[in-house]
Amino acid sequence: MELGEWFEPAPGFRVRLWNAGHILGAASAEIEAMTQRGLVRLLCSGDIGPDNKEMQADPQAPSGLDYVVCESTYGNRTREHLTIEARRDLLEREINTALARGGNLVIPVFALERTQELVLDIIRLAEANRIPGAPVFVDSPLASRATSVFARHAGELEDMAGVDIARHPSIHYVEDTAESMRLNSVSGAIILAASGMCEAGRIRHHLKHNLHRRDSTVLFVGFQSAGSLGRVLVEGAQRVRISGEDITVRSAIRRIDTYSAHADSAELLAWITARFPISGGLFLSHGENDAITGLEALVRAQAPGLNIIAPRLGESFALTPGAPARRLRTARMDATAALGTDWQNDYAGFVTNLKHGLAHLRSDRDRQRAIAEMQRVLRLAQETNPQ
Repeated sequence: MELGEWFEPAPGFRVRLWNAGHILGAASAEIEAMTQRGLVRLLCSGDIGPDNKEMQADPQAPSGLDYVVCESTYGNRTREHLTIEARRDLLEREINTALARGGNLVIPVFALERTQELVLDIIRLAEANRIPGAPVFVDSPLASRATSVFARHAGELEDMAGVDIARHPSIHYVEDTAESMRLNSVSGAIILAASGMCEAGRIRHHLKHNLHRRDSTVLFVGFQSAGSLGRVLVEGAQRVRISGEDITVRSAIRRIDTYSAHADSAELLAWITARFPISGGLFLSHGENDAITGLEALVRAQAPGLNIIAPRLGESFALTPGAPARRLRTARMDATAALGTDWQNDYAGFVTNLKHGLAHLRSDRDRQRAIAEMQRVLRLAQETNPQ
């Protein structure tokens, strides 16, 4: 199905897709639905990419709709807008600083697009002799397969002329598990591995073997959601638990936002206002509470009379041509309360730091007293809050 081409997924509905500028294949969906009260025009943003993104064209979509559903991942954040060359300058500094420490540079990545952008920039830097000739490993079978797709369609993507990212001699694609495990013994390498938020995949294996090393560096290049291991590390955790093992964090933890595949608050606001007029309402979704609240405030300043809804899990709405949405079902309070971090996140952090904290007390007697006090507090909580 080509972008901009109407199709009918079900009787009474027709849909066409618009480039969202996010990652390869990402699209916004314009939906027309025939109801008893007339035709409803709805646009779902999907994930919106930033302007001037490497490989992808800028987002596009129609205007003059009844309703718009817009993501708000970076609804309360603005980023420094850099040219591709300035972004490569920043990556060059991070790579050179990390490798000068003597250990590995570990980069958690998403298999689709983030990996390919980094690989392309690393190749450009290597070809210009701007970074040392360190081995570069992409340790993700999915990322390897996705990179082959990008390479086959290089002529349809921006900024990829003259380089085959799937077969370049500077990049080693790691396929089998045994080869991945052999990376435990390397130093002075650049290792890209999924997943980007460190919740699964081979990246956890590399973190386990590098976080404790003072000479290694972990570089985050993407969004880290609340409760994820990546977010915990970015926020400065001194110890983490990986695969049942407590790991002391001694490596350098670095972060750059220039590879984000999401539009920031200013770009989201520009995308929304370009959809005006919106006669029925704007739904803000796919964001943490602060992000949704921040974007809502920006939109209200531009369009004070616009009906803006931040739907919660379990809510449903009736959509009518040219009229505000009508709520049919309220939110599930049990599910809403479970969003974000919870007691299990707190428990994991507490257990990870417990042994270290006890070890820093002066004597075994002090440690026993501390344990007894914690047990007393737990018993008191059980007595005052029985099941």
